[in-house]
Amino acid sequence: MPDQGRTGEKLLIEAEGAPLAARFYPPEGTAGAHLVLHAATGVPQSYYAPFAGWAAGQGVGVLTYDYRDFGESRRGPLRDSKASLADWAVLDQGAAETRLATLAPDGPLWVLGHSLGGFGFPFRRQDKRVAQITTVGAGTTHVSEHPWRFLPMALAFWYLLGPAGTALAGYLPGRKLMLGADLPAGVYWQWRKWCTSRDFFRSEFGNILPMPDFQHQGAALRLLAMADDVFVPPPAVQRYAALFPQAAYRVLRPDEFGLASLRHVEIFSARNAAAWPTLLGLPV
Repeated sequence: MPDQGRTGEKLLIEAEGAPLAARFYPPEGTAGAHLVLHAATGVPQSYYAPFAGWAAGQGVGVLTYDYRDFGESRRGPLRDSKASLADWAVLDQGAAETRLATLAPDGPLWVLGHSLGGFGFPFRRQDKRVAQITTVGAGTTHVSEHPWRFLPMALAFWYLLGPAGTALAGYLPGRKLMLGADLPAGVYWQWRKWCTSRDFFRSEFGNILPMPDFQHQGAALRLLAMADDVFVPPPAVQRYAALFPQAAYRVLRPDEFGLASLRHVEIFSARNAAAWPTLLGLPV
């Protein structure tokens, strides 16, 4: 069971243009590896605390953090934020990986990216000690691919309440609109562009985003999808996985773990702890 008492050691990550609030969960006993957890869009690092505490109990040290101008890293009014999704995926994720390497100067390093957290690694070189990269629910989803029961909410988020609210407030007032977390406008608009474009983020390669390296030699690469994920359905994850010749793609099903559901965000909730060894690649 997850260790609900663990909160991690507070520290700061110096990313380009912004300090990031972070927490480090030291491994218990002999360290098998150290891991950086890149969060999904709009999910604070506090949500991952039970998972991080559990992983530390398995001998895997974990570094969590909040992206710039979000969660504990928020420094002022959101309407003043200049942050973009590219800043989160490239600058902040890269800084977190560098910080982990200094926290754990010896032994293997792992990268675990949840949703957006799984998009940044092709745009930068990893430390030579990175032995495993796992993405969870990271896929190039187009708005038309959501199941019908979720489609009305997706359409409202991208075409109705989301754009109108962001234009009026100067940031996405997700809480007031009951559409999730509050986000900087630049994050929302770029996220919207990706999810309403057939080419997702390809048009920004070599411009807003660096040119990616999809060959990605070195670390073992696993891309995981959840069978009941309505945010990022398995076909979207499989399409993203197809960009990497050496990637291992797998769909996780609730009944494999004796669970009622896994879903997109809830895969990291304490009630789904039975699936966590698979996320880390540990024996079940």
